[in-house]
Amino acid sequence: MAIEFYWGSGSPFAWRVMLTLEVKGLAYESKLLEFSKAEHKTPAYLRLNPRGKVPTLKDGDFVLYESLGIMSYLDRKYPDPPLFGKTAEETGLIWRTLAECESYMAPAGNKVVRPIFFGKGLDQVEEIQEAAQTLRQEFKMIDDRLARSNWLVGDKISAADIGVFPLVQLVLRAAGKEAAQPFHLGFLPLAQTFTNVARWVERIEALPNYQRTYPPHWRQ
Repeated sequence: MAIEFYWGSGSPFAWRVMLTLEVKGLAYESKLLEFSKAEHKTPAYLRLNPRGKVPTLKDGDFVLYESLGIMSYLDRKYPDPPLFGKTAEETGLIWRTLAECESYMAPAGNKVVRPIFFGKGLDQVEEIQEAAQTLRQEFKMIDDRLARSNWLVGDKISAADIGVFPLVQLVLRAAGKEAAQPFHLGFLPLAQTFTNVARWVERIEALPNYQRTYPPHWRQ
């Protein structure tokens, strides 16, 4: 029975899981939900995910939501290639990177991205600029790691890269919007501000089937 994957365009958390599926070369049935139609709030979907969010994965009779949980499950169930490390040290570093992303980048990114995308809260200038400063610090840490390696942990793409990449892309997309210009966020052009991050983004974009994971509405 094919894996069913429920996702929404532009959700960085759903993007993580789709990248995991593609990097592992797993067959899956795409279930794209339209947020504008509240398809993630229907009774049928809420039976799968009572939080009414994406992503959700259904593998046979097993249903799981929350992106990091899904990524961990897929890596244990379908271990080739391994994404959560081949040694205890790599596994620890990967989870540390993901924990840092969840604790620092994701909350700060939310404070910057949501006002720019939705136009609400743009008057909270100090909060947005403080969050942008946190994001720049996180980008700098990532850039420094990537100065020594092509990937965040180890010598191949791992869950660390897959987990962080969509959040980076979301921040960069927001930074390119007209509403972001008054805040001087300091991320673009990426090749000049964070050179190693820019090269890392290019490496991930060059992965086979990457284009299948790209948010459809971002192409418009």
